[in-house]
Amino acid sequence: MGSHQKVAVITGAGTGIGKAAALALRKDGYLVVLVGRRAELLEKTAAETGGGPHVLVVPTDVGNPESVRMLFQKTKETFGRVDLLFNNAGVNAPGIPFEDLTYEQWKSVVDTNLTGMFLCAQEAFRMMKSQEPRGGRIINTGSVSSHVPRPDSAPYNATKHGVTGLTRSISLDGRKYDIACGQIDVGNALTERSARIATGVKQANGEMAPEPMMDVQHIADAIVHMASLPIDVNVQFMTIMATKMPFIGRG
Repeated sequence: MGSHQKVAVITGAGTGIGKAAALALRKDGYLVVLVGRRAELLEKTAAETGGGPHVLVVPTDVGNPESVRMLFQKTKETFGRVDLLFNNAGVNAPGIPFEDLTYEQWKSVVDTNLTGMFLCAQEAFRMMKSQEPRGGRIINTGSVSSHVPRPDSAPYNATKHGVTGLTRSISLDGRKYDIACGQIDVGNALTERSARIATGVKQANGEMAPEPMMDVQHIADAIVHMASLPIDVNVQFMTIMATKMPFIGRG
């Protein structure tokens, strides 16, 4: 990628996996663009990185095409390029029976988890294709739900399966432009959103049971590893989870 200082755009950077990845990438020397809906959370992440000219905060609705275009325009104006997109923003619907889901609940998850990933990846792809040195890397956040579902989570499961297809398409279409695309499928991580899993979550047989968790830092370290590879090497898919999590054999 040459000797320039590399630039990473991280969506969902205000909390959880995105925040941990942003801190780890900044520590690894990246210029970081922090993306999310809530400016106050992004500013907190920025403060934890040390702030200054190495960090750009851009509140963005990833499901809105114009908002995403403005994000990458500001990134180009500020840092000149993008070397890494960590395409991480995601939401879930309430854990309610399939037949009770509303269209609005379904659409909210699809707009962020799948359409949002597409929009961000497309804008990053365009920049990576045209910049000099050419190319870059896109890492999409999948889930163990990309492989097997949890009960009462159809929107999330469907979008994460969709992310896998998107990852494969970007990986194929990006080859000729030196754009690599991989996916990290994440199991139970100790974040604000998923901490409840440690106290009990619905299993395939309908019972409630606690599940093992892992420190979110391990995911951040994995992202840094994937990003650190030369552009002619790619981690296509990685699954990272607590060793004793009931994933193998689930469902």
